Amino acid sequence: MSERVQNRSAGQGPGTKAERRLAAQLAAKKAAEAKRRRQSLLGALAGVAVVAVLIGVFVVVNGGDDDKKDAAGTPSAGATAPAPEATAPAAPQQQLPEGADPALATKPKVGPGKGELTKLTVTPLIKGKGPAVKAGQTITTNYVGVFYKDGKEFDASWNNGQPASFPIGVGQVIKGWDQGLVGVTVGSRVQLDIPADLAYGNDSAGGRPAGPLRFVVDVLAAQ
Repeated sequence: MSERVQNRSAGQGPGTKAERRLAAQLAAKKAAEAKRRRQSLLGALAGVAVVAVLIGVFVVVNGGDDDKKDAAGTPSAGATAPAPEATAPAAPQQQLPEGADPALATKPKVGPGKGELTKLTVTPLIKGKGPAVKAGQTITTNYVGVFYKDGKEFDASWNNGQPASFPIGVGQVIKGWDQGLVGVTVGSRVQLDIPADLAYGNDSAGGRPAGPLRFVVDVLAAQ
C-alpha cells in the first residue's frame, strides 16, 4: 500500500498516465479552438477591409462622374444663374416705309450748331422716296431734340420706344415744325435748326426747353 502511494506521488501510476492523456487532449482541443477563433477573426477583418475598399472605389467613381457632369455644364444644387445683363432702351418698333434708307432704323447722333441762329434752317440728311407731306395730314416721326448751343439732348422719341404722331401745319406743334416739315417727302431724315421765336421762346418756365433748338426728324408716314 505504501508503494502504490509512493509511486503515484512520483507520477508513475496508471491513474497519472490517464490524467496526462486527458490533459493533453484538453490542451489540443483548446489550441484547435484558439486557432479557429484566430482564423475567424482574420477572415472577418479581411471581409471588412474588402468592403472598405469597395466603398472607397464607389465614392471615387461617383465623384469623378459628378465632376464630369459639372464640367459639361449641368448645374449642381448650389449653382446660381448668371445675372442678366443690362439692356439699352428699346428702339421704336416702327416699320420703315417701303424702300426707305436702313439708316432710319438707327437713332442719329445730333451735335450742337455753330454761331447765332436767326432763321429756320431745314437741312435734308436723307432724301425719302415717298409722297410730300401736306398741311393737315397726320405724320408719324422719330425725332431727337437738342439745345442748339451745346447739343445737350432734352427729348427723343427713341427713348420712349415708339414713334410720335401728330397733325402738321395746323398749329398743333411748334411753328418750326409746322413750317419746316410741310413739303418733306416720306422716308426722309431732316435737320431743323429752329430759332427761339419759332420754338418755345427764351423762357424756360414749366420746364420747356428755352432758346434756339435743333431737331433731327425722320418722317415715317403721312396720312
